[in-house]
Amino acid sequence: MCGIVAYVGGRTAYPILIKGLQRLEYRGYDSAGIALLNGETHVYKCKGKVKDLEMLSKDQDISGTIGMGHTRWATHGEPNDVNAHPHQSMNGKFFVVHNGIIENYSHLRKELKSRGYQFKSETDTEVLANLIENIYLEQKVTAELAVRLALTRVVGAYGLVITCEDEPGQLIAARKGSPLVVGVGDNEYFLASDATPIVEYTDQVIYLNDEEVAVIRQDSLELKNLGNDSKTPDIKKISLSIDHIDKGDYEHFMLKEIHEQPVTIQDTFRGRISMDESKIFLGGILDVMPQLIKARRIIIVACGTSWHAGLVGEYLFEQYARIPVEVEYASEFRYRDPILEKDDLVIAISQSGETADTLAAIRKVRETDATILGICNVAGSSISRETDAGVYTHAGIEIGVASTKAFTSQITVLTMMALLLGSKRQALSASEYKHLIKELIQVPKKIEEILKEEHKIAEIAAVYKDVSNALYMGRGLLFPVALEGALKLKEISYIHAEGYPAAEMKHGPIALIDENMPVLALAANDESYEKMVSNIQEVKARKGKVIAVVTKGDKIIRKMADHIIEIPDCHEAVSPLLAVIPLQILSYHIALMRGCNVDQPRNLAKSVTVE
Repeated sequence: MCGIVAYVGGRTAYPILIKGLQRLEYRGYDSAGIALLNGETHVYKCKGKVKDLEMLSKDQDISGTIGMGHTRWATHGEPNDVNAHPHQSMNGKFFVVHNGIIENYSHLRKELKSRGYQFKSETDTEVLANLIENIYLEQKVTAELAVRLALTRVVGAYGLVITCEDEPGQLIAARKGSPLVVGVGDNEYFLASDATPIVEYTDQVIYLNDEEVAVIRQDSLELKNLGNDSKTPDIKKISLSIDHIDKGDYEHFMLKEIHEQPVTIQDTFRGRISMDESKIFLGGILDVMPQLIKARRIIIVACGTSWHAGLVGEYLFEQYARIPVEVEYASEFRYRDPILEKDDLVIAISQSGETADTLAAIRKVRETDATILGICNVAGSSISRETDAGVYTHAGIEIGVASTKAFTSQITVLTMMALLLGSKRQALSASEYKHLIKELIQVPKKIEEILKEEHKIAEIAAVYKDVSNALYMGRGLLFPVALEGALKLKEISYIHAEGYPAAEMKHGPIALIDENMPVLALAANDESYEKMVSNIQEVKARKGKVIAVVTKGDKIIRKMADHIIEIPDCHEAVSPLLAVIPLQILSYHIALMRGCNVDQPRNLAKSVTVE
């Protein structure tokens, strides 16, 4: 959500900033801008895409070896040229780019107006720029101290890069609740919301912690907190490469990431399953294993697709580890007064590790004695640092806004955790444990079989590309998959879709079914198969169109459904990993045929780092 890139060094900044903003486009945005420093500061910004910014800055002065850029996802004020970042303070002393939300901006704006400040935009960011300038001019302090003093008055979240006209050659960066990474080069530094814009230049990074401020020049970096205590930078090496952020031969990142799932699932369990396939090792939770084994209950907190993964986890933990589970929207959990005990286990799930509501939920749990685990995809992310322990997925960077491979990697981790706990708690016999591990190991090859049938799924997409609504239904472990399938269709094709437990169709949604309503039925060969057959008959009796995802070789539903998509036979425990693949493919092709921007759907952001 929003994106920042900045540079200070010996190179020309403009191409680094533009390329960096292009690599941040996947985060979601509606306007873009840059500021270039070369004696004086030149600002170019506009509503629209980075390519519009390039056209705007064409034939302009783009010189300078220091600069900062921003892609904005509108919060305060509509998307337009004026509200785009960077923002300049009234007297021209400070230029600011900002991710996050300043919650008390209205109070600060009113105070600054009483002191003679005028505003050009509707943004909270311009308020912050003027607050910093007001402190700087009135108290006659350095730019860095003005920034620190201003931030002590701010309520909310921020990832900031700031420059002061009076102190050339310097960038000031600060972070609270919104990620910011410093790339360390040879006599040069890079700043970005995540590592994607800087991997071309360095693999050495510093992840800023909350309420840390970095003062950066070409030949130096000084790190401190808001209280002026010096901090020692913790430089880490990242494994991300240019290949990871390139589409290759695929038309879209989403399609590439769908096809990467056999590899990413295998990467997620690689090294975590013994050579004889009889044991699971999860080193990230080894230190808290006694608490896990004795856990009274599990509470899973997450948002969006990660919440759907959590629902799959609920079935798995209860079925195979015999631990009661509650799955909570992090956005609601953070505002409740939950009753948590010492022997409760909270699992926070987030692809980015920076989801604002999930982080807030973690901090709420921190006030109790419960153990907190994290499941995320980004090493060094806030969730990985603020939990007691956790497990990384190994999905690699996910560029497409609509999550695909991150979802299946999360389910893979949850499956391993459930089986491991089931074994440790003696809820699973040794033979059951080993059999389920073997089933998990076979998943990547079975997904490859599904992907070979993509053309058949695309043919079904062509039939339904113009519908206005769709229903998805499933039972048991496949109910969360129905929810995820409906979300994928909504996200990228803008078709209204809803997922339901199949038995709930009779309690209202069945009223919507007619000859124009497609119903996606997840009917794998499991213990609820016969019930799903009945549900499909109910839909067909009302002239609904049924697209059924069934186990290969199915004969009964084949005679009833309008369209069949087959998945390989598998154990019920791993069925979500297979059943979701055709739903991802179907959504992709429908969106493509409707002319939608598959990788950057309207109004959405990849990482939701504001409330």
